[in-house]
Amino acid sequence: MKLRLLPILVLLFVSSAIGQQDKLLTHFFYDKMSINPGETGLDDGICATTIYRNQWDKVNGAPNSAVLNVEANMNRFFPGGLGVSFYHDAIGFSRQNNVLLNYSYPIQIGNIGRLGLGIGVGIMTYGMTPAWIPPQTLNDPSLPATAGFQAANLDLNFGAYFKGKNMYAGLSSTHLSESELSNNSNFGIDPATYQSARHYYAMGGYKIRDIAGGNIDGNLLIRTDLVKFSADINARYFYVKNNKELAYGGITYRTSDAIAIILGYNPIADLTVGYSYDLTINKLSSVSRGSHEILVKYCFYLPPPPVTKARHPRWL
Repeated sequence: MKLRLLPILVLLFVSSAIGQQDKLLTHFFYDKMSINPGETGLDDGICATTIYRNQWDKVNGAPNSAVLNVEANMNRFFPGGLGVSFYHDAIGFSRQNNVLLNYSYPIQIGNIGRLGLGIGVGIMTYGMTPAWIPPQTLNDPSLPATAGFQAANLDLNFGAYFKGKNMYAGLSSTHLSESELSNNSNFGIDPATYQSARHYYAMGGYKIRDIAGGNIDGNLLIRTDLVKFSADINARYFYVKNNKELAYGGITYRTSDAIAIILGYNPIADLTVGYSYDLTINKLSSVSRGSHEILVKYCFYLPPPPVTKARHPRWL
């Protein structure tokens, strides 16, 4: 659910729009980097994660989102982690794309864990191609951007993320620049504008190991744009065999929106595939067939650098 988006999506974009832009994902615990750059590269290896979400199935013009995150731990070359985050949102006749380059600087805190301080710098593009039906006139001042428009502007994120042995916690903010995207050549009509809204996030999670033959974890994500508030609460059970988490199942509750069932499987080492189904519990429940989400994540771990040894000929 988009926090400020109503089912009649096309009515929201009138002359000037200010709204909640960030996507909502049931697999939010696999999409930390795009909303908190401090998490970038804190885990070892090179990881790629993609998530596709079909929201409010069978509702015309409902959101469809796609996310791709690629991140790498760069400590063997220089301190920190690097990552690229891309996501695409299609809502009604509007399209939004965000591309961010993320960097996180790690700080070791004793034997407790690592704190990552990160920044994301990139661009946000927004465009719409309206297909208005009534009234059928050449130009109607009450309908914005009758010929469509597209614009781009700066986008900035910042976050702090702490990772311990069995827990994590983070605070972050997206769209710090609150950039305005507008069309200044709208055939003499007031220009159509789209104002990005700053968002604030708090996240946390904890894993309990060796419970009923497996592991159990809990995850929490809180988001707000200081107008609307939403929280996701998740719990999962991992089936463990030979000290490897082979599969998981769980449930997520999103305030005033949905209850979701989550399933995941690790067919081979370092590969995770997942699926979730959201049962809509808001006012759209009578027309929506729920929301579907698919996850694929793969990590590649570089071998440790070889240890070189040298001896002086005198000691051979």
